[in-house]
Amino acid sequence: MGRGKITIERIDNLTSRQVTFTKRRKGLFKKAKELSILCDAEVGIIIFSSTGKVYEIASHCMQSLLERYYKANEENQVLNPTSEAQLWKVEAEGLRQQLEELRKNSRQLLGEDLSELSIEHLETLEAQLEMGTKAIRSRKEEIFQNKIQELNKTEILVHQENMELHKKINLMRQEMIELQKKVELNDTNLSIQVTGGQGRDDQEGGTSSGGAASAYDTYDPIELKLS
Repeated sequence: MGRGKITIERIDNLTSRQVTFTKRRKGLFKKAKELSILCDAEVGIIIFSSTGKVYEIASHCMQSLLERYYKANEENQVLNPTSEAQLWKVEAEGLRQQLEELRKNSRQLLGEDLSELSIEHLETLEAQLEMGTKAIRSRKEEIFQNKIQELNKTEILVHQENMELHKKINLMRQEMIELQKKVELNDTNLSIQVTGGQGRDDQEGGTSSGGAASAYDTYDPIELKLS
């Protein structure tokens, strides 16, 4: 029974993807070695895995092979001026694909375009969302704690200002009481002075009246005679 056709697309399952990577890498290195031996060709392969590991194989020395490649590439650029433009075009296409992949991931994080995802991919997406939610909550709690500390400091400052204002009000109140006492004392002294002056005037008036009456009373009666 023949082997079925495999669809060439990204494997969502992480374990299956890693197993496939290992098998295909070994097969690729085997084919490269056979090609080098059968055809007397210089072959060099460099592979970067999704985890960042580097795998390489060379028919002779990888360093000399890379130097030969760079030299040939420079000569090709001198002979073909449009090669640089083609290189930039390929680079732009790669960036465009990366941008589309990022947009797709962003939509999936927002709960869109989930119909084509497998259970494993959905679980991975769910774990990413949970991690992001935890980070967001942690940041919110940190901001709230900072706000609370600032409010506590503000409350302490306001309380101190209120205490200072109360002290000033008490001082002003004492000054008002002392001023009021002084005003009342001055009014009392003025009233006493006014009352004493009126008594003396009454005494002097009575004495002068009595003197005049006594003097008038000592006069002898006048006798009138007709002639």
